[in-house]
Amino acid sequence: MIFAGAGFRVCLYDVEPGQVSRALDSTQHTLAGYQERGLLRGSGTAVEQAERIKGTTNLQECLRGAFYAQECVPEDTALKKRVFGQIDDLMDDDTIVASSSSCLTASMFAEHLKHRQNILVAHPVNPPYFLPLVEIVPAPFTWLSVIQRVRSLMEEIGQSPITLKYEARGFALNRIQYACINECWNMYKTGLLSVEDIDKVCTEGLGRRYAFIGPLETMHLNANGVEDYCDKFADGAYNVQQETFHPLPVLYDRKTAISIQEELEKKVPLDKLSARRSWRDNMLAGLAKFKSESKKETSSDD
Repeated sequence: MIFAGAGFRVCLYDVEPGQVSRALDSTQHTLAGYQERGLLRGSGTAVEQAERIKGTTNLQECLRGAFYAQECVPEDTALKKRVFGQIDDLMDDDTIVASSSSCLTASMFAEHLKHRQNILVAHPVNPPYFLPLVEIVPAPFTWLSVIQRVRSLMEEIGQSPITLKYEARGFALNRIQYACINECWNMYKTGLLSVEDIDKVCTEGLGRRYAFIGPLETMHLNANGVEDYCDKFADGAYNVQQETFHPLPVLYDRKTAISIQEELEKKVPLDKLSARRSWRDNMLAGLAKFKSESKKETSSDD
């Protein structure tokens, strides 16, 4: 939808015909809903954007003439190797192929492909329509020109790319996210806070702040620059970590998981997860709209 909104012709591929038709129907419905609520991105109406998207069960047809392809199969190395092998046999020499992988690096499934120089990871964040971050993770064999073209493309369609300097498992977002989850897990497991209060630390505290400024800028603003922050708080932060942090990595154990889920199901029963995800997406849509309007106001002030 994001690419179609930016004016590109898009082709969806899946081996299952029913999956293709369901995806196309869902896309039309979703775009219409976004338009109705004033959330539609890009150019053209919802109908016009939907008309830019077609589907096929023929991979060769999908790749014919394509300058960019985004692979979105599950996080399974063997499956990705198989899919990329099929793509490698059919793609043009100048086609760029990006994986949506959230942890697996391109070297793990594209090392021996003849078009490997055109392959990298471009990891979007769910839901990408309202969370614009894209992690660009090149392999050692990815051409610099390909990295630059993918970053430019992401900016052109309205996403916010970051480029990792080298491959690293978990990339950037998940490494930060896992660190946060690990400490939340430990605080719950040691009885420090309830599930509700742990989540409230983010929803009523850190999350609101980080919606506009990141952890490093927070350090910068909470003192007279980062150097001053370190002079004032580095020892205290180190002592807290030494005394309270558990050794990494943290294994999310079944016993704790069951206990956490019991608390969460009082708020969100399993049969209400879909509705809660829709609520989440609506909240993120509102935040995305607000941030977009805020950027326009800031630009006009300048």
